[in-house]
Amino acid sequence: MEKQDIEKREESILEKYAVFSYKTLGRKYEEEEHFLRTPFQRDRDRIIHSTAFRRLEYKTQVFIYHEGDYYRNRLTHTLEVQQIARTIARELRVNEDLVEAISLAHDLGHTPFGHKGEMVLNEIMKSFGLPGFEHNRQGLRIVDILEERYPDFPGLNLTYEVREGIIRHTTSYDIPLIEKEYEEFTKYKSPTLEAQIVNVADEIAYTCHDLDDGIKSGIINYEELRDVRLWKEIEEISEIEKKPKRHIRHIMIRNLINYLVLDLIKETKKNLNQLKPKSVEEVRNLDIIVKNSEDVKMKHIELRKFLEEKMYAHTKVIRMTEKGGRIIKELFYAYYNEPRQLPLHIQAKMKKEPKEIVVCDYIAGMTDRFAISEYQKLFDPATF
Repeated sequence: MEKQDIEKREESILEKYAVFSYKTLGRKYEEEEHFLRTPFQRDRDRIIHSTAFRRLEYKTQVFIYHEGDYYRNRLTHTLEVQQIARTIARELRVNEDLVEAISLAHDLGHTPFGHKGEMVLNEIMKSFGLPGFEHNRQGLRIVDILEERYPDFPGLNLTYEVREGIIRHTTSYDIPLIEKEYEEFTKYKSPTLEAQIVNVADEIAYTCHDLDDGIKSGIINYEELRDVRLWKEIEEISEIEKKPKRHIRHIMIRNLINYLVLDLIKETKKNLNQLKPKSVEEVRNLDIIVKNSEDVKMKHIELRKFLEEKMYAHTKVIRMTEKGGRIIKELFYAYYNEPRQLPLHIQAKMKKEPKEIVVCDYIAGMTDRFAISEYQKLFDPATF
């Protein structure tokens, strides 16, 4: 498809406040555009083919991978975010390719062992007088520097809009602290609608699938959930007393996602009708537009608090996360105190960057199973 055809198609489909691919703010390093794919389609493909993306399959969401292969991991979570975000983007008539690329990249910077791994590396890096570790910044570092796939530039050389979506990814658990070196992303009040959609799709996805996994694991039961307003409301809508028991969990989670997504679309359309942005530039100068109604937002918060108390603080989950935190901490200092234990290509990086940053990058990029394997090799006398 010729560039002119792509431009015409986008102009016929997308709203005026969407990001048009041919109006991208560009890449760090100039490249000739592809004859078939838009810039955001190329970004999506580069992310999918990256090493960091493949590693998401063996990174923890809530349950460490060996607890069972039917629980979510970072990769399945990422795919669910992408699916929800694209549905919202299509309904709002904004750029689905950009939404897809941001969705697929939003968790690239996560450590093994979930948020506990991030907390441990954050504490360690602060002890060296550095800003700390934060997975949004690490995600941007991965796509800008650490992925080595092209001879003409470092990283993946993604467009500004995708990079902005990574560094400004914001949810209840993700509050980005943008350092001075990333001040190119602070010149606008808000990110694009496409980035805002991914932010909310992430919250919807992890609430619903963590709840699904919690019920499946036996940590959460239906009786407890009936005290949660949102769950009770979905139960009434779903008429689950008429459904086979083996299907109840699937019906409830499906209807919960639909409920949150439909409310989000309705509220966002209302906001757009009131604000009437005429371009992406106007969107950037407004407060956040993509959000749920206040009533549903409060019910969603109540459900998340339930998950925090009943699931994330459960003995089984805490034991796993604490174990993961200890593994990361001991790996870091083992490598830092004797870097010759690191692979040669990692040791070589210490000629260009401080030792603590190189070790941090190496550990942050590990999968859960690789971190466990390395721990055994370093600390178990019978393992080599």
